[in-house]
Amino acid sequence: MATYVLVHGAYQGGWIWKLVAARLRAAGHEVYVPTLDGCGERHHVVRPGITVTTQAQEVAQLLFYEDMQAVQLVGTSAGGMVICRAAEMARDRIARLVFVDALALLPGEQVGNIVKRSAPYETTAITTGPSRADAAQRLFADLNPDLRAWALARYTPHPLAALEAPMELDNFWSQPWAAMVIYCRHSVNPPDTHQRRTAEKLQATWHELDAGHYPMLSHPEALMACLLDDR
Repeated sequence: MATYVLVHGAYQGGWIWKLVAARLRAAGHEVYVPTLDGCGERHHVVRPGITVTTQAQEVAQLLFYEDMQAVQLVGTSAGGMVICRAAEMARDRIARLVFVDALALLPGEQVGNIVKRSAPYETTAITTGPSRADAAQRLFADLNPDLRAWALARYTPHPLAALEAPMELDNFWSQPWAAMVIYCRHSVNPPDTHQRRTAEKLQATWHELDAGHYPMLSHPEALMACLLDDR
């Protein structure tokens, strides 16, 4: 059985993985779904200074303190940036990286230069994100009404620097990694060109899902099947 650490993206928390985590555990796997600093149920402690690096440090420390080995480290959306940085910090504990419709930036790149934003974000000194109305109409548009309402009730703006600051990496892209990229055909962001670049640079296994940006909610069985593929 494998150990999975599922890292959420922007405006989310560990809750986004609920359906997939339950299925993986039922199949006998060990599963962790950390909520990153300033997100989800930890949004009440959002503050300046939360970055991709500080969130990645949390993930790396989780791997250490739980003494995990041969980890399947999975990131979705902006969580892709976090797993890249965390992988650098915990190299010997990683079996494979999995990018689920995820961002994987080069050093110095910024999210705003990659994603296509159809409406202005609501930004404060410490958080940023789409308006709640935009989230309902666009982010979660492909979910059924009950699931959309459930997700929207848990939506939180993301720590500003963790989404907008230039990417910090040391030697991630110069190392070999076992990797998988799962591209969602009905998702606008991240663009397919970005995800294909990730797959090419990492020589990753490529999967496609007929899903929007939240396959862990809309297609949990199909996503789990991809995660269990050990090619």
